Amino acid sequence: MIKEAILYDKLDDQRVHCHVCVRSCVIRPGARGVCRTRENRDGTLYTLIYDQVSSACLDPIEKKPLYHFHPGTRVFSLGSIGCSFACPGCQNWQISRRQPLDNDSTLYTLTPEEEVKLATREGAAGICWTYNDPAIWIEHTLESAQLAKAQGLYTAYVTNGTASREHLDLIGPYLDAYRVDIKGFSRESYKTVAGYANFERILEGTQYARERWGMHIECVTNVTPTINDSDAELRGIAGWIATALSPDTPWHVTRFHPYEEFSHLPDTPMERLDRAYAIGKEEGLRYIYLGNVPGDPRQDTACPNCGHVVIRRTGFSVGRIEMADGMCAKCGTGIAGRWS
Repeated sequence: MIKEAILYDKLDDQRVHCHVCVRSCVIRPGARGVCRTRENRDGTLYTLIYDQVSSACLDPIEKKPLYHFHPGTRVFSLGSIGCSFACPGCQNWQISRRQPLDNDSTLYTLTPEEEVKLATREGAAGICWTYNDPAIWIEHTLESAQLAKAQGLYTAYVTNGTASREHLDLIGPYLDAYRVDIKGFSRESYKTVAGYANFERILEGTQYARERWGMHIECVTNVTPTINDSDAELRGIAGWIATALSPDTPWHVTRFHPYEEFSHLPDTPMERLDRAYAIGKEEGLRYIYLGNVPGDPRQDTACPNCGHVVIRRTGFSVGRIEMADGMCAKCGTGIAGRWS
């Protein structure tokens, strides 16, 4: 279904200015924005993916990863195609780099109403927009989030953080969690890993989502050798999370594996992940997790006061939760997060 876009201005010469994400595309007639999913037709901007779904499944919320947000629940996860970034090592390149085509049989149609009914029928506790970046799917995610909240479901974005302030103001009343990638801490590293240099806009948007709309924030950094794995980059990220967000904001430090145009790079050495973990602690972060490292105990949640493991995880499964009303069962210290 082709639908007129929201969050755009009409300019002279039938050009349009899209405000959905920080790329802020000015699009001439007959052309599409950077995401390739929004097209100017005779001076009117249309989204080409409103009800187009590439993948949907019932996931553990820990897979997002969201560790301090309703642990142990199942979330209905879905995504479309296209992206506001152009990451050379994208794990989901088959959908993120695709352009909408007429009669694409590899996609299926799912309206927001159908989506919420399906999530409820499957016993999901919430809905998460993921796989490709949800920032470019606002016409769909906004309607879905409004319906989901009316049905008592929680809502979450798994995102690269490119949603504009106007976007966040629209969906803010209906979006509970914002799981955002912080891919580096310099324009050079961001340009290399994401194809977009102005990372300050990502930081500003994430901080705004928390401060203005009270969204639950968790950050992920895929530690990529030679690109964003220096002490300076890692300390910049950790320090920003601790000061601009909160020392209680979870930081997921994940292991990079070679892929696509980054196939020549090695896996992240464990000593770099250990170093990132140590830097995070030095910067005052209370909850740091190692990802893509099966069996590492730093996937568990420990009380920042007494060290007691309050949530034990095996892969994406929660084995045990030892909290009472959000507090450590051993010492009574509050554990930051949304637990009910």
